[in-house]
Order: sequence, then C-alpha cells, then structure tokens
Amino acid sequence: MSTSSTHHDITIYQRPIELLQRLIQFDTTNPPGNEAECIYYINTLLTEAGFETVLLGPDPARPSLVTRLKGRGDANPILLQGHIDVVTTAGQAWQHPPFSGQIADGYLWGRGTLDMKGGVAMMIAALLRAKAEGTEFPGDVVLALLSDEEAGGAEGAQYLVEHHAELFKDIRYALGEFGGFSIHIGGKKLYLIQVLEKQVCWMKATLRGPGGHASLPMRGGATAKLGRLLQKLDQSRLPVHITEIPRQMLETLSTTLPGPTGAQFKRMLDPTQTDSALDTLGVHQRIFEPILRNMVNATVIRGGSKINVIPSEIIVEMDGRLLPGYRPEDMLTELRQVVGNEVEVEIARYSPGFSEANMGLFDTLSTILREADPDCIPIPFLMPVVTDGRFFAQLGIQTYGFIPLDLPENFNFLETVHAADERVPLEAVEAGTRAIYEVLHRNH
Repeated sequence: MSTSSTHHDITIYQRPIELLQRLIQFDTTNPPGNEAECIYYINTLLTEAGFETVLLGPDPARPSLVTRLKGRGDANPILLQGHIDVVTTAGQAWQHPPFSGQIADGYLWGRGTLDMKGGVAMMIAALLRAKAEGTEFPGDVVLALLSDEEAGGAEGAQYLVEHHAELFKDIRYALGEFGGFSIHIGGKKLYLIQVLEKQVCWMKATLRGPGGHASLPMRGGATAKLGRLLQKLDQSRLPVHITEIPRQMLETLSTTLPGPTGAQFKRMLDPTQTDSALDTLGVHQRIFEPILRNMVNATVIRGGSKINVIPSEIIVEMDGRLLPGYRPEDMLTELRQVVGNEVEVEIARYSPGFSEANMGLFDTLSTILREADPDCIPIPFLMPVVTDGRFFAQLGIQTYGFIPLDLPENFNFLETVHAADERVPLEAVEAGTRAIYEVLHRNH
C-alpha cells in the first residue's frame, strides 16, 4: 500500500461523509447480503489504526466484525452495534444510482445512508478518532458491525449472542438503530430516542372452501373468504393500548407543544378519543398509530395453481407487531374479534423483546442533543419496527436507537428509509459523529 493511501485511510475519520460514500458503494443488498467485501474494507481501516478485530459468523462469506477500544475501567463497557446489509432497490426509480454514493443538493444519496451505513460510518469515525487522539473513555467501547439484520439477523446478531456472548460481558447499554432523528410538529423540533421496540409476531391464516372446476358457479368459497378477510383487515383497527413509553411521549408532547397540537396529543391519552385524534395528525399519523396498538398487515397470499381450478385452500401470511409486554395469544384474541371464525389463524414466528426500558442513559443522550440544538425536545420513543437490539436484549443490554440526525422540516425519516431516494444531509452526518463521540465520553 502506498504512503498516500495509508495516510488517506488513517485520517478518514475526519471525513465521515467520505467514509459513508465508500460504504454505500458496496452493494450489500440482503438477500443475498454479500457483506464480506464491505466488512473486509472496514477491518482494514481498523487494523491499520491499531485495533484488534475478530470476524465471526456461520458463513465465511457473511461475517460480522467485533472490536474493542480499551477504556479507563471507570464505567461498564458500552456497545456500538450496527448492520451493514441493506434492503433491495428493485423496482424503485432513483434520482441518483443507489450504490454510487453521489453528493447532490446538500445530501449524500444511496441505499443505506439512513439504514444504516450512515450510523455505522459515524460509529467507525468516532472510534478511529479516539484511537488517533489517544482518548481514553471511562469504559471500554465494543463495536459490533453486523451482517443479515434485514433478513432477521440469524447470521449476524443472533449468532453472536448465542455463540459469543462473552464478547459482550458486563455491557448494560448499546447505541444502535433506529432513533435520534428529528421530526417537526407544531413548530417544534423533536428528537425521537428509541428506548423500546415492538415484537415480531408473524401469523398464518388458512381459508378453506370447496374446490372444483372454475367453469361452474362458486360462491362463498375460499376466494370469497379471502375477500372478506382482506376487507376486515383494511377497515378495522385493533384495540388501543397506551403502554408506558408511549404514555411518556404523549404526555411530553401534550405539555410542550402549543395550542391545538398539544391538545390533540392529550386526547390520544384517552383510548376513547385516540383514533379520532390520530386521524388529525396527517403525515405523522404513521409514526404514532403503530405505537398505540398491535398491528397486523396481510403481506403474502398463496392459493390456486391452475386458472381453471377453484382453490380449496388459500394461505395468507400476515406481519404482526406486538407492543412490549404483550404475548402472541393477545394478538390472536384481538385478531379473531376482527376476522371472525371462518379463518384459521396460527402464530408462524414470535421474536420477543424487552417489555420495559432501562432509562439509565436517556438523560445523557438528551443533554447531548440539547447542547447541540438548544431548542429541541428529546422524547423517548417506541419503535414500531424491530432491530438487532432484540437479540442483545437477551444479554440484558438496553439498546438506545441513537443515530443523531438533524433533519430538515420537510424530511420524513420513516418514509425515506427503504424507499427510493434514500439520502442523508451532509451536515447531519458530521454532527451525528460528534454526538456519538460525546456519548462515549459521558458513559457512566
């Protein structure tokens, strides 16, 4: 390696945008993932800076990377965990090629800029800076860069937790996705810090009816039941449940947002008024509705194999998401009240998570955000999606979704993730890197 390129790699922590560009240019679409080349690139950056790393995983083509920066021993170790696989771009029309890492209009464009190579770049830059400057944080910092999150995490976080738990000994807190980003409501800027996430509760519905020749009349068969099922799911809502973290969110919003906006969030605290209040939120409804009830969406339908044969059985796969503290049987009870008895429903997969949040690091994170952005309002957030945090939860580790991003008022984070034209403001990446570095300084 030439001297110039070595110098380039050693100082790249000062240019997190450039680091993120490089990560975007590795196509780690999962499936199949193909994370190895990206992981090897990061591994080279870290080892040349003096880190000792381990690459682990059931498939050598899909490794995860773990390294540790020693601290003073005054605090428990803290974990930085992020995944480097991304979702597909198939069928999407992008303004800029999704794996080019192009800069335009004040943004870096590309698949993974938000989910979650942007966060990974911040974490790597913070650690490389500490190494270069000889910084000793209060506690050790463990960095885990993971494969396979977008397809369930079996080859990444789940594998590490089940086979290499010793790497995460004594860790209480982690920073990971999905939180720390700003949204604007009622003229105020809020930062959502994720402290809990919903639980995966996938289901399979079976619809049965007489089969037969498709040239003959058939009413009330499996396809008719399918139509009724889909309509009921579309037109019904499961019951409202105001659990602890959403309650804190709504109470904070009702007291800090001005006038009618604050009043709407106060109404949401009353389950008899929650839905009518949600319906006034416009674009923000999709953030708040799923944290106030269990959710179900039909996603895969299988039935029939020949155009001239009426199917006698149709399978509908449904993505269900449970609130913390609720169980699969709660989902089945609520769902049966909506869909009735002509559908057989069973649990296909349940992946539990924390039922309560350990808020011990929350004030530190809030303070760091307020110092950078004095007028902002940090609030705890229940994330409607799941992350690798649920696996680390099995080791007693509280993950905070904290990838700080100061976003423009018209930028909708959750609608941009996984979509065409995923992008991140350049200044937000720089500021977010500084914020993560600051968290490591204040670990206690």
